[in-house]
Amino acid sequence: MPIHTPNPMTGRYRSRTKGANVSITVNFNASATQAYDTLNATNSALNTTIGEMSSGLAIQTAASNPAGYVSAGLLGDQAAGYGVDITNAQNGVSMLQTAQGALNQAVSIVQQMQQLAYSSANSGSTDPAAAAANQQEYSALQSDLTQIANTTKFGSQVLLSGTYTGTFQVGTGVSSYSQLAVTISTAATDTGLGLNTTSVDTQANATTAITSLSAAINTVDSMQAYLGAQQNKLQDIVANLTVGQQNLQSAQSRIVDTNFAQASTQLATQQILEQTGASMLATAQQAPNIVLKALGL
Repeated sequence: MPIHTPNPMTGRYRSRTKGANVSITVNFNASATQAYDTLNATNSALNTTIGEMSSGLAIQTAASNPAGYVSAGLLGDQAAGYGVDITNAQNGVSMLQTAQGALNQAVSIVQQMQQLAYSSANSGSTDPAAAAANQQEYSALQSDLTQIANTTKFGSQVLLSGTYTGTFQVGTGVSSYSQLAVTISTAATDTGLGLNTTSVDTQANATTAITSLSAAINTVDSMQAYLGAQQNKLQDIVANLTVGQQNLQSAQSRIVDTNFAQASTQLATQQILEQTGASMLATAQQAPNIVLKALGL
């Protein structure tokens, strides 16, 4: 409110505003400086928001959020490790399936040999010429068993020669819970199955071969059961690692990824503040003109 006080020298009244301390200078414009600082801060925040929305990352460098950057890095490394473990386990499944496929063929061969043995054991209708023919086919099948066992490979490793031992890294660390060892110690060759000394050239030999062939089928069945159990283990591990990796990636995403709903609201607010800040800076910069007008300049 204006207050009128007399001038003791002239007796005239002068006007002043109660409670106001108005100071306008040319060398320093406080209001313009404050407006500039505020506009600069708004522009910096706006650039940050634009960067987050354009990249999709709320944390682009360690300076954005040091603690979050470290946490996200650890989660990312762990998720990447799970990815490698999943690949290892899947490779293990493929290896076991390769071995089982070959054993399926081995069973089929042993069954054919068993039929030849039953044929030769039936001396009532099988003459020596037929038994000799059976023996020729039987010998060929024995060779097939050995050939399959020694050529079934996964990569460069022979699987069914009785010497395979593999360890699959399917978890973090080197404990027994992070690794799965698979050993195929029985050879699927004719010798490994105890069939190398059998024959079906006579009724007596064929009868003996029948017993050995039944035992060979049981051996192959046991091998397949073991490999099937290991395959189920690996598939369970893959399922568990997949869920774990997804959870880790989700946790990392919550830390580093931009929340576009929130960022959009911030962007709109910061754009408005930038426009009003620029307008207020322009207004504050006009204050020294009052001095110029008072000087008649």
